[in-house]
Amino acid sequence: MGFMEKIFGDINAKEVKKVEKIADKILVLDEEMQKLTDDELKAKTTEFKQRLANNETLDDILVEAFAVCREASYRSLGMKHFKVQLIGGIVLHQGRISEMKTGEGKTLVATLAAYLNALEGKGVHVVTVNDYLAKRDMEWMGKLYTFLGLTVGCVIHGITNEVRKQAYQADITYGTNNEFGFDYLRDNMVIYKEDMTQRELNYAIVDEVDSILIDEARTPLIISGQGEKSTDLYNVADKFVSTLKIEEDFTMEEKDKTVSITEDGVTKCEEFFKLENFSDPENMEINHHVLQALKAHNLMKRDVDYIVKDGEIVIVDEFTGRLMFGRRYSDGLHQAIEAKEGMKIRQESKTLATITLQNYFRMYKKLSGMTGTARTEEEEFRDIYNMDVVEIPTNKPIARKDYDDSIYASEIAKFKAIANKIQECHETGQPVLVGTISIERSEIISDLLKKKGIKHKVLNAKQHEKEAEIVADAGRLNSVTIATNMAGRGTDIILGGNPDFEAKREMRKFGYDENAISYASSFIPLEDEELIKAREEYNKLADKYKEERAEEQKKVIELGGLYIIGTERHESRRIDNQLRGRAGRQGDPGATQFFISLEDELMRLFGGERIQNIVSKLGMDDEDPIEAGMLTKSIENAQKKVEGRNFSIRKYVLQYDDVMNKQRGIIYEERRRVLEGEDLRNHIMVMVSELVDECVNPVVVESKFAEQWDLAALEAALKRICGEFKGFNYTEEEIQSLDVDSLKEDIMKKFEDLYKAKEEEIGQERIRELERMILIRVVDNKWMDHIDAMDQLRSGIGLRALGQQDPAKAYSAEGFDMFELMIQSIKEDTVKFCFNVTVQTNTERKQVIGEGKEKKEDFEGNDLDNNGQMPSETKVPEREKKQEPIRRGEKIGRNDLCPCGSGKKYKNCCGSN
Repeated sequence: MGFMEKIFGDINAKEVKKVEKIADKILVLDEEMQKLTDDELKAKTTEFKQRLANNETLDDILVEAFAVCREASYRSLGMKHFKVQLIGGIVLHQGRISEMKTGEGKTLVATLAAYLNALEGKGVHVVTVNDYLAKRDMEWMGKLYTFLGLTVGCVIHGITNEVRKQAYQADITYGTNNEFGFDYLRDNMVIYKEDMTQRELNYAIVDEVDSILIDEARTPLIISGQGEKSTDLYNVADKFVSTLKIEEDFTMEEKDKTVSITEDGVTKCEEFFKLENFSDPENMEINHHVLQALKAHNLMKRDVDYIVKDGEIVIVDEFTGRLMFGRRYSDGLHQAIEAKEGMKIRQESKTLATITLQNYFRMYKKLSGMTGTARTEEEEFRDIYNMDVVEIPTNKPIARKDYDDSIYASEIAKFKAIANKIQECHETGQPVLVGTISIERSEIISDLLKKKGIKHKVLNAKQHEKEAEIVADAGRLNSVTIATNMAGRGTDIILGGNPDFEAKREMRKFGYDENAISYASSFIPLEDEELIKAREEYNKLADKYKEERAEEQKKVIELGGLYIIGTERHESRRIDNQLRGRAGRQGDPGATQFFISLEDELMRLFGGERIQNIVSKLGMDDEDPIEAGMLTKSIENAQKKVEGRNFSIRKYVLQYDDVMNKQRGIIYEERRRVLEGEDLRNHIMVMVSELVDECVNPVVVESKFAEQWDLAALEAALKRICGEFKGFNYTEEEIQSLDVDSLKEDIMKKFEDLYKAKEEEIGQERIRELERMILIRVVDNKWMDHIDAMDQLRSGIGLRALGQQDPAKAYSAEGFDMFELMIQSIKEDTVKFCFNVTVQTNTERKQVIGEGKEKKEDFEGNDLDNNGQMPSETKVPEREKKQEPIRRGEKIGRNDLCPCGSGKKYKNCCGSN
């Protein structure tokens, strides 16, 4: 970029300049907007909608709409957008990413683009990282939208279907990425149109866009039913692996999170499980259980990857440090951990519907986002989402000091230095926020501070309920807060304390509900006496706390603001920048410093020997910090390596899901036709015609002379489509003049007559509904089996690389073959059922797929359920038919591996019949 900038100048500055001209036009209208009454301001919404109906575009009304939104914001929220916020809003409307530093008011910026785009009436989705922020932002910014006559909704976990549907019908809908994604999948599993909740995906504004579209994009959304595997084997495997020794019986790759068994280990397995050959495909299940038990014991660490809480294994999110209730690792790893911890083992699950976040968000007509840190991932945003990043200047210059990293040879020395630094700041009264990357690290520092007698608060996944409250107090005099890096993201740290937060906390103690507090803290004119009283109470409290905190704020500013300490570098530079950004909001003073040891995971796994060599040459003592420019450069290079690796993983996941995405699009479109109540008669007859072609073509290809065609074999094939099909009564003369087209026409006429007779027997209206019922049931059954088959194909496709074949291409080619087989099977079953319906046939549609449960699964196949609670016991829907093996013209031996991918011998699987 540096070289390009020398030639063309700063590209970002040029982009900002272009947008700045539009922002200036908006500011010019400020006086004009101030003169309007509340009613006149509200009427502008109707006027804009009318102008759009008269073929004006959103860009035509942008300047006026932003000016109206700006003035309405002041009247309803008491806040007026700064010029830089207007620039951010324009960038969002353009379908780009606004990079705005922490504390610059991103929540308010979103209102500009949301209001303008909502005028079209097609819906705007504002996507946040968690339910708390979705609810908070909807209640807070909702006052502005309702003031301007728009409706607003919120989609969070646990609401009823009716409430969910209403929220999606609103002009602007707040919610989390997972809720939006799962609702899309659920909508494509319903059997009646009325049960669908979402409208067409129009425009989305993604808050913390890097967290959602980058970090969480490694975890596909999955709706699953329950598997049928035995659970006893997990305990047996767990007992066995505890006897194995590392390096002797098995080897481990921490970097790639893999384990493999050595020859000695294999011998022990065979003796323990009394097997002839541990690697035989017939022993695949035992093989799988042993490997998962090894993973659970050696790669999954308690209080780092998961915690034990209330008798359950709860996963800890590697990015946020939050507990992920209800999420489970898949492929038996969760059960292996349960066995390791001596807990009750739950059953495995099976996939019913799935999509990656990348493919979900790429379905929106327009997508935009905002965050404090996106520049380091700009290439990925361009490549996958076709969005560029525009850095928005800050409202006030940044006054924060970012000190060089302090590097220690050992971890013990590093923790001692951190404790001493905290003590040093605490003695002056300067507030300190310590960012850690795991619960374990938080507790180590907490123990050191207890020994020093320093009062502090620990915020980690174990008490995330108090998250916003603890973070809001992190800027107070003498406060020491230890938090996982991402905890409390979205909560402002105001130096000296947050008067607004404290006033609301006091109101809750007085017994006011959230709705009353929400109105009390707004500027909307009120008529209800109780709400007016609540507002008076709130204003009194807010003024009192503002006064009390003014002196404290002054002292904290004099001491240098909030001091941020990072306990180690994260594998992504972006997460480090987010931690730094917690200090120095809105021109406040602040300081940040990272403390690193050469024993840190990032340094150990990715720093390589180069760093160790530099240190040994410097010959530093364990207790002394090392501050060398070369080391800082090496650390950045290590982070770049990991970022590149993670980008490759996400692209790899997407490559595979793109294959499924095309197939998913075709299947979901087929379902929509049914749900929309489309007349399927022509569609069914097209299927019949295609099946007739497939029956006729092999017969007529044998000879160009009709008298040599095997019409008896053809008749038998056509009877399989419809048992009532009558044979051919051609005379010899007719056969001699017969050609392929006339034969097909004759057959189709017979099928038309049979279908007309069926329609007369059953009735036009009833048979149309039967067609819809049959098609949706067949499609759901086949699609569910197909997802399972594609999962199996994908789990073994990596081995193709050993044969110099690109696994992604192989997956695409074979996936297409399997999809073709499924489509063929759908046609056959649909047509057969349609010709076989009777007056007694029940027209009621049945939910073949069942309810299922939602989960997220990471790139290693680790299952991360996301429905906020432990999964319910859901039966796996019964299958209609086994997936047909793919035959490639070669005869399969009875003892060969079955081509369906089950891992069993052919005679014990598809060849058992």
